[in-house]
Amino acid sequence: MSAQAQSGPVAAPGGERLQQAFDHGIWYALALWPALHVATANSWGGPESTDKRDWFAGAVSDLFSSRPDTDNEELEIFLLQIMQDEFDCNVEDESEVEVTRTILGLRKSLKGEAGDDRMAAFRELERRWKNRGQMKYQVDVIDNEAEEVDDEEWNGFDDDGDVDMTAAEEAVPNLVPPIKKEKVEPEVDDDGFTKVIGKKKR
Repeated sequence: MSAQAQSGPVAAPGGERLQQAFDHGIWYALALWPALHVATANSWGGPESTDKRDWFAGAVSDLFSSRPDTDNEELEIFLLQIMQDEFDCNVEDESEVEVTRTILGLRKSLKGEAGDDRMAAFRELERRWKNRGQMKYQVDVIDNEAEEVDDEEWNGFDDDGDVDMTAAEEAVPNLVPPIKKEKVEPEVDDDGFTKVIGKKKR
């Protein structure tokens, strides 16, 4: 896979180009996810956090290759589980819902009819990533040990707790082939909400 995704209009993109656009689009969607951005910028996944983010994109792509019928709920659970397993981060703001919607919307666009502009959703996602420095996100970082919000200690925050989306970003990398892991069944509470239990590392 090339380091940069091309974004010019294509009348009839081939299967390889569509797959490349999907892979790059997944990476864009994950890179734009504030929770993952904060986890990566602060090395919650250890010194290889950036590599783990790139692996994450490959794991999502592989999920659709092996299970093409993956739906919203399954992808949301998958995203939360990776955040827990690889970054020791509990995502509790339901932001995974928007990431899932973006990825599935991209996939639907790329699989559109022959006469459609299949690359439209990809180009929009690429544009959002390129303009990410103009966006501000409010992310609450909760230290489970102290049970209090800590929004100034971590690198990547300004005084208001906003995330600088331009920090430590680079061009779309080659996706790392995902390592097969044993699936962990999520815990569902009495209200029917899926919980990912664990503690974020500092």
